[in-house]
Amino acid sequence: MTTRIRIKDIAERAGVSVGTVDRVLHNRPNVSKPAREKVEQALKEMDYQPNMYASALAYNKSYRFIMLMPRHESEAYWEEIEEGAHKCEDIRRDFHITVEIKYYQRFNDGSFTQTAQGILAEKPDGVVVVPTQLEATQAFTNQLHDQQIPFILLDSYMPDLRPLSFFGQDSFASGYFAAKMLMLIASKEKEIMLMKHTKDGRVVSKQQDNREVGFRHYMTDHFPQIKITELHLPIGGSRKEYDAILEDFFTTHPDVHHCITMCSKAHLVGTFLLKTNRRDIQIMGYDMVNKNAECLREGSISFLIAQHAYQQGYSCIDTLFKAIVLKKKVTPVNYMPIELLCRENEQFYRRTQL
Repeated sequence: MTTRIRIKDIAERAGVSVGTVDRVLHNRPNVSKPAREKVEQALKEMDYQPNMYASALAYNKSYRFIMLMPRHESEAYWEEIEEGAHKCEDIRRDFHITVEIKYYQRFNDGSFTQTAQGILAEKPDGVVVVPTQLEATQAFTNQLHDQQIPFILLDSYMPDLRPLSFFGQDSFASGYFAAKMLMLIASKEKEIMLMKHTKDGRVVSKQQDNREVGFRHYMTDHFPQIKITELHLPIGGSRKEYDAILEDFFTTHPDVHHCITMCSKAHLVGTFLLKTNRRDIQIMGYDMVNKNAECLREGSISFLIAQHAYQQGYSCIDTLFKAIVLKKKVTPVNYMPIELLCRENEQFYRRTQL
């Protein structure tokens, strides 16, 4: 067992007072250069390992972390991220940590930039960023670097931005896995539908783009004979508009029995299939949002891939705590589990498990 080194022991070794050692350990002022050098030399000779928790508590400083994320109405994925972040805030409350959520309008770079500038003006100790498009996100993170404010990326990994850490799925591997699972039930098909939730005809999420790359990579390698037909549902469309698009698609593509989407909106198709009683068609998608879970239980969604949103929110704040408060080295890339949910096991999925 390692012998516990007391402040008194260090003081005797360095030939200074206990108060001087305490000020050096907590980086407080009013210590002469010779005295500081004596204490630092003693610490080195004694191989002193500080109790970072005790030091942080003794320092009695307040820390403010801000999470920048898309505004949402009621989506379990984002709600669970917030719950996880606030749970960490509660657990670390002895260290005077506060967590504040700031929102930007999803798919709106101007809204992202405006909110980001407000965050910079507040000078927080650390930031969690859910990225928008690369250019707007990079403009913000460059300013965070300039102001020496550590930040964590959540949901989409952009390594060129040089974050302190990242939490989310390996998007390519996730898409590859999704294709492999879909083909367990669709390997005999001639055609499958790939639903995209798009703005002005394009996917606005880098994560979804990377999932599709992984998906198509698997399909090209293992099922090149299966035709992948895209269907675009516009972001912000009405239920009536979606139903008309889906009715036209399935009427003109009678051989399609399996669909997939790389986003959390599988329920847009799943609800339509239930409403029109098309029991021979299923869709696969992402995230245990409530509407997806309902379709999964009713049978119009075959599989969902879960992301452990609560764990992501908790871990982002805890990583800022460890790096900034405890000054510990943290893991730069943290990939979440890729878990497959179906009707038979969704009830056992633990959203809040850490």
